Amino acid sequence: MSARHPRVVRVDPATPERAALRTAAAVLERGGVVAFPTETFYGLGAAALDRAALRRVFELKRRPETKPVLLLVDSIAMAETVGEVSAQARALMSRHWPGALTLVLRARPGVPQDVTAGTGTVGVRLSPHPVARGLVGALGAPVTAPSANPSGLEPPTTASAVLAYFGDAVDLVLDGGPTAGGEASTVLDTTVEPPRVLRRGAVKV
Repeated sequence: MSARHPRVVRVDPATPERAALRTAAAVLERGGVVAFPTETFYGLGAAALDRAALRRVFELKRRPETKPVLLLVDSIAMAETVGEVSAQARALMSRHWPGALTLVLRARPGVPQDVTAGTGTVGVRLSPHPVARGLVGALGAPVTAPSANPSGLEPPTTASAVLAYFGDAVDLVLDGGPTAGGEASTVLDTTVEPPRVLRRGAVKV
């Protein structure tokens, strides 16, 4: 029996075509999973408030349920839809976004526990990569962005590496060419005073 292959859509990494972004957003709206490039590695995207889609991301990655999921947003206003943005968090967003700084906020009541892992907090980031940011904008809602690899394996920097990991288990791959790799985002908890670094990374704070 021949295997079904996910749809691969090539996209310009610098100026992504709107049609490609709309196609990917439509997959997310239907509860699908989309792999897409970020400024470091390829990410695994699902609509952040769709619990069934979130479960697929956890299953694909074989990710522990105790580990929260990072969300990408395209603006401070979108971040406010999922978390409580303090004055200090807003100042950090204005200074470092778009960029490799993930800010942990107190989650709003509608955020699924699959995202927060029961912590009551949510990590959000605004990616500088045009495809990642454009996908969130096309959906009009936050998108998950864990790296597109099974837990414990090397994060992928190419669409072909994503396909080698997941094959037809993902619904669509936005192929924006190779990504840069490098350090993961810095994770800063802004729910405490002073803010606490949870993971050191690309942004020095």
